[in-house]
Amino acid sequence: MKNLLSNVKIIVPEIIYIKDPESTDLGKRIIEHSIILIDDLGFDNFTFKKLGTAIESNESSIYRYFESKHKVLLYLTSWYWAWIEYQLVFETHSISNSEEKLKKAIQIFSAAVIEDSNYSHINEVALNRIVINENSKSFSTKEVDKENKEGYFIVYKRIINRLGQLILDVNKDYEYPLNLASNIIEGSLHQHFLMHHFSTLTNCKKNNDSSKFFIDLALKALK
Repeated sequence: MKNLLSNVKIIVPEIIYIKDPESTDLGKRIIEHSIILIDDLGFDNFTFKKLGTAIESNESSIYRYFESKHKVLLYLTSWYWAWIEYQLVFETHSISNSEEKLKKAIQIFSAAVIEDSNYSHINEVALNRIVINENSKSFSTKEVDKENKEGYFIVYKRIINRLGQLILDVNKDYEYPLNLASNIIEGSLHQHFLMHHFSTLTNCKKNNDSSKFFIDLALKALK
């Protein structure tokens, strides 16, 4: 199964970029160093000038791939959610029991991320930290409705709907599958944020505690 996953190309909506960064070595370096810089400096302090210095190229070369740093963040978060989606599909496809499949799905969304050697230019552990700290900035903008209509968030919406369907598979009469799904996904990010920055505000102290909490929450809600 892992061998199959290694042959999968992670698909990001084409509207997010001008030129596919996966198509060239320079594009891959842009992605690689964007992750390093945003993880190190934070998104607010990340600039194309700093990125150009890191990749030893002019800012103008970056603009051939992305219109703005906002589009870079959209690309990174979309790539992350598509990568999570592939793991979800591959790791749950052979599980026949609906409750066990839901448990596995929640673990995938909420467990600590391990670096994936299949994508050498992307550090998934650092990208996970970016998603934990910066994910909301990809859609907390005045343009969110316009970008939503144009398909910028299609991957993120798709994984929530996938999880919502797994919830309905456990209890087809449950009235709030998307509410529960979105709360599990966003709540998992928030719990990791609390563990890293406000540890006195959460009972989750270890990486697997978040999975245990959301599995408990989901199964009790679905009884």
